[in-house]
Amino acid sequence: MDYIKILDDKDFQLLISFVVSLFITITAIPVIINISRLKDLMAEIKSRSSHKKLTPTLGGVAIFAATLITYFIWDNPKEGHDLHLTISAIIILFFLGIKDDILILSPKKKLLIQIAASLLVISLGNLQVSNLYGLLGLTQLSYNVGLLTTIFIFISLINAINLIDGIDGLAGSVGLFASLMFSYLFYKLGMYAQATLAVSLSGSLLGFLRYNWSTKNKIFMGDTGSLIVGFLLSYFAIKYVVINNNFQVNPMLSKDAPLFALSILILPVFDTIRMFFIRLIEGKSPFEGDRKHLHHVLIDIGFSHKIATALLLFFNIIIVSVFTYLSNYRKESNNKLLLYLAIVFAIYCTISYLLSKKIDKALVDRVKFREVNKVERLRINEQPEASEN
Repeated sequence: MDYIKILDDKDFQLLISFVVSLFITITAIPVIINISRLKDLMAEIKSRSSHKKLTPTLGGVAIFAATLITYFIWDNPKEGHDLHLTISAIIILFFLGIKDDILILSPKKKLLIQIAASLLVISLGNLQVSNLYGLLGLTQLSYNVGLLTTIFIFISLINAINLIDGIDGLAGSVGLFASLMFSYLFYKLGMYAQATLAVSLSGSLLGFLRYNWSTKNKIFMGDTGSLIVGFLLSYFAIKYVVINNNFQVNPMLSKDAPLFALSILILPVFDTIRMFFIRLIEGKSPFEGDRKHLHHVLIDIGFSHKIATALLLFFNIIIVSVFTYLSNYRKESNNKLLLYLAIVFAIYCTISYLLSKKIDKALVDRVKFREVNKVERLRINEQPEASEN
C-alpha cells in the first residue's frame, strides 16, 4: 500500500522524527514546570548566576524522553551495537543528572560516572579514535593512546556543553545546530540510525528552547539535559571521525573529519580551553565556576540573553562555513586547516580579553563614583548649620 511505502521512506522518517520529538517536548515541559513548582524543584540562585528568579531545572527530562521515544518509533536494522550502548549510557547519565539537579553531587562522583558511561560505549561498542588523519604528522594511534584520546573527547565535550549552559538558549542552540549538522552528515553517508537519533535530539532541543526563552514559563535543561546532550554530541563527533577512517580509498568519506567535527562544536570547545587556561593562570581549580565565560561577559556589558546567544551561534556558523569553503573548494591540507582554527582561537581569546577589560574598567569607575559620592556626603554632613538671623 502507498502509505506503507511512505512510512518506509527514510526522508519521511527523518522529517516525522523531528516533528514528533518537537511535539513531545512542547507537550511535556509545561507538566514538568508545574510539578517542579509544586515540589519546589528549582535552580538555586548563585552569585555567578545570570538569573534572579527561581526557575525549574528539569528540562532535560523532556529532552531525554522525546529523543528516545522518537528514535524508537522506527526500525533501524543497521544501527550497530555502539548505538545500543550509547542509549544505555545516556540512561545512566539521565539518572546521574536527575540526582544532581535535585540533591547535588560532588564533581568527582559525576566525573567517575561520566568515565564509566564513556567506557561502556568505547570498550563494548568498539568505538575508538584510531586515526588522526595526518594532523601534526600523526596517523595511526596505538590502542592505549586511542582509548585515552576517546575518553578525553567524551569527557571534554560533555563538560564543555555543561559550561556553556550559563545563559538562556546557548546550550540548546549550540546543541540544535550541532545535531542538525551531524544528522545531515550521517544521512549523506546512509547511516540512517545515527541520522534519526541526531534529528530526534534536534527536535527535542527546539521544543526546549521554546520554554528556555520564555519569560512566564521558563525552564533550564539542568545537568540532566547538558549531560545527555553533551554525551550524544560526543558520540556523533567520534562516530563521524571513526567512519571516515578509510577516506583515502573511498571518495564519499572526508579527509578532514576530525577538524570538521571540531568546527561544528567550536564554540563549547573554545570556551572550555580558554577557561581552563585562565583558571590555571589565576591559580584556581579548572573546575571552579566564575563569570568569565564569554557568554557571561556579553551579558555583563549589556547584551540580552537572546542577542548574546545569537552572536555566539552566528560565530559558530561562520566558522563552519569558512572551514567548509577552505576544505572543499580551496582543498587546504589538514595542518593548514588546524592553523586556521588556531588563529581563530587566538582572535576569540583576544576579543574575550578586551571585552572583559571593558567590564573591569566599568566596575572600577562605579567604585570610584561611589567613593566620591560617599566623601561628598560626609563633607556636607560635617558642615556646621547656618545660624539663624
